[in-house]
Amino acid sequence: MGGLVTLFQAAVVFGTVIMFGCIGETITEQAGNLNLGVPGIMYLGAISSLCAVYIYEGSCSPESPASPLICILIAVPTAFLGAALGGLIYAFLTITLRANQNVTGLALSIFGSGVANFFGGSLNTLAGKFEQVSVPVSSSAFSASPVSLIGDLGVPGQLFLSYGFLVYVAIILAVVVQYFLHHTGAGLDLRTVGENPQAADAAGINVIKNKYLAICIGAGISGLGGLYYVMDYIKGTWANDGSIEKLGWLAVALVIFTGWKAKNAIWGAYLFGVLYWMYLYIPGLTRASQEIFKMLPYVVTILVLVIGSMKNSRDKQPPAALGQAYFREER
Repeated sequence: MGGLVTLFQAAVVFGTVIMFGCIGETITEQAGNLNLGVPGIMYLGAISSLCAVYIYEGSCSPESPASPLICILIAVPTAFLGAALGGLIYAFLTITLRANQNVTGLALSIFGSGVANFFGGSLNTLAGKFEQVSVPVSSSAFSASPVSLIGDLGVPGQLFLSYGFLVYVAIILAVVVQYFLHHTGAGLDLRTVGENPQAADAAGINVIKNKYLAICIGAGISGLGGLYYVMDYIKGTWANDGSIEKLGWLAVALVIFTGWKAKNAIWGAYLFGVLYWMYLYIPGLTRASQEIFKMLPYVVTILVLVIGSMKNSRDKQPPAALGQAYFREER
């Protein structure tokens, strides 16, 4: 029982990182833009928040210690804005300049990881002899769980109440985005832009505005995944090991796996987490077997894509105009 509880907890923590990326990319793709720069955007969100709270905590003294609430109020907006800036760059290149979306997204991934690792390495250097930046107050603020405030609630508490607040924010956000996209006029306009921008333009919908907003807001939400990674997943430090990049690509795969529906990101992200960490709880696996288990989320995504294509189900298909540049003069 203890092993299953630990696996579930690891899956939730792992899944929350990619859930934010999936939700943000779902908004972007529903507007017709395929942004493969999610890993770079998550990097930008992570390093923006880490730099901001590092400066704040460094400016505090024992007589005036850092406030956990202020750390949260600094980290969340800076992560969102840093990632949204990356989304704005992508939007300008692909919408205004009509650059190829695939190439631009890949370039943004490289750019974001390069910028983040440069500043992350600089922070590690500034941290001194230990060569590892640390923001303990911010980390504790993001990782504090309801269980620590309420008390031990046994196995149910360990399963559902042992996580930082961003886990619950991600779940609520998935529900809100699902409702927005499928039950509001603005959401319908956005999806119309992704399905048929020419028809949307003819109906009086501002295609360019909707695309810019979807990309920037989607990027900001994806950036919260980077924030969660540095503040909770690795406890307020920085690691130049490429982990955020791997999780960013998993977030892109999760969008396909969930059928471009934000609500499915909840169980899909946790399933990816279970599949990814399952090898730790199966005895007798060799190193090669462990690597095979780490491939399972990608394999499952491919299988879902193949099965959905064979069934030709409309619900499992991407927006019709996904990845296509819009030329208004050709309408």
